[in-house]
Amino acid sequence: MTIKSVTALPLALPLLPGSSRPNFAGRLLDEARMILVRVETADGVVGWGETFSHLAWQPAHAALREVVAPLAVGREEGDIAGLSLELQRILHLFGRSGAMLYALSGLEIALWDIAGKRAGKPIAELLGGARRRSLPAYASLPRYGDPATVARYAAEAAGRGYGSVKLHEIGAAQVAAARAAVGPAVALMMDTNCPWTVDQALAVAEQVRGQKLLWLEEPVWPPEDRDGLAEVRAKAGIAIAAGENAASPEECIAMMERGAVDTIQPSVTKIGGIGAWMRVARAAEARGIGVMPHCPYFGAGFLATLHMVAALEGESLVEHMYYDLAASPFAAAIQPRQGSFALPEGPGLGCEPDPEVLRRYAAA
Repeated sequence: MTIKSVTALPLALPLLPGSSRPNFAGRLLDEARMILVRVETADGVVGWGETFSHLAWQPAHAALREVVAPLAVGREEGDIAGLSLELQRILHLFGRSGAMLYALSGLEIALWDIAGKRAGKPIAELLGGARRRSLPAYASLPRYGDPATVARYAAEAAGRGYGSVKLHEIGAAQVAAARAAVGPAVALMMDTNCPWTVDQALAVAEQVRGQKLLWLEEPVWPPEDRDGLAEVRAKAGIAIAAGENAASPEECIAMMERGAVDTIQPSVTKIGGIGAWMRVARAAEARGIGVMPHCPYFGAGFLATLHMVAALEGESLVEHMYYDLAASPFAAAIQPRQGSFALPEGPGLGCEPDPEVLRRYAAA
């Protein structure tokens, strides 16, 4: 059937008092931003997707509403890979990454939801079958800076049953504080968001090596410096993870072929959707490289990630942003239990958003 409509639904979800708060460029926020994508077919089947957006949600919203939606309406929805490739080719001159690709990713996820609903199967089954139903997660903490605050929330996350905690810090003192707070049994990761030269990254790696990090994430600027990242991997003595900023499966594959990562981290709402994400994952599995999804989401992108991780041959951890939301459109499905998530069992993504949450927390 044909696509009848594509609608962008930006939401602003409030946090509970006392929750860890998102940090954007040093600015602490009181809400989590997201954009859901609603796709309806001519015969009334509705699918849900999600774009990458966070605080900078307006560009992705405009790209979806003003450019991607008009191009998608009237197209056949069954050939997801073909339509995705066609739209990327049409729009590539506006950038191979950023808001336009995020919008296309949201559309693609929604089409997979529709495909699952038509088949009466969860997306994991369309990807070859679920190999696991319980999906372990790690608590992904925002950047705090203050070691005492890092220690407080790391200990809190461990107390909630997370066996792994990721820090978004750039200092050795913060990592040491977290390690002292959670003890040796909890895995720690350090995500630095691309701040350093190779020499600076190696200097910090030397300072934190004794904390037994599971991985050091994105230590080199710019993110596309595969040679620099490979040098850090060769000399740091710590496993290296990266990939969330890759604009395509080809970039992730090039990163792996260069020997730049021990773990690849594609992001389903940034890289082109489920098909692109799974291409990276299968390429990584063939090379013996770990796959850990980048998924700081609370909507359809997170649900899609659960299905993709369930279909992987190897084990993986699901990233879960460590915020307590006062409301969420998929509240039941994104609620962890002792640090793990249950794979949704319904067709497509497995569940539908709460219409009252969509109405009440719509962002202007």
